[in-house]
Amino acid sequence: MLRRFYPKRLAKSSYTINYEKLYKEGYRGILFDIDNTLVEHGADASERAIELFTRLKQIGFQTCLISNNSDQRVSRFNKKIGANYIYKANKPAKKNYIKATEIMGTKISNTVFVGDQLFTDVFGANRVGMMTYLVKPIHPKEEIQIVFKRKLERIVLYFYRKDVAAGKIKQE
Repeated sequence: MLRRFYPKRLAKSSYTINYEKLYKEGYRGILFDIDNTLVEHGADASERAIELFTRLKQIGFQTCLISNNSDQRVSRFNKKIGANYIYKANKPAKKNYIKATEIMGTKISNTVFVGDQLFTDVFGANRVGMMTYLVKPIHPKEEIQIVFKRKLERIVLYFYRKDVAAGKIKQE
């Protein structure tokens, strides 16, 4: 039951993922959550985020931001990034994960989702069969509803790590 929330891979940060390796593995599209995945909640694009998207384009990736936030929030973040984006994505609903691959011209099988939350980001991408990365939140300060979800996430991650250690699931 909990496995539907398990990420395929873990990373300390969106900025530590080996994107060149992902490209060699055949991935061509990357979807990103924004808040606490790329920048602190509500922040504009940082130099680090701008450099990451420039690097991803140089590697050959198509990118898309997929956020439950408003158009104003997502477009403000995206101003210096220039990625495709979907706002009010209603994650974990499947529809906009699929729409993002259509926008990028990729397939579910060659697209990766990178996010910081299990119950929205990872669960939604898992529901469509996408490769998922769970990254640690950038900043501990979060909205109250997310603080509650984080407590539940710790339980899921406990069982995830236990299953990985026992060889019950393979971390890709």
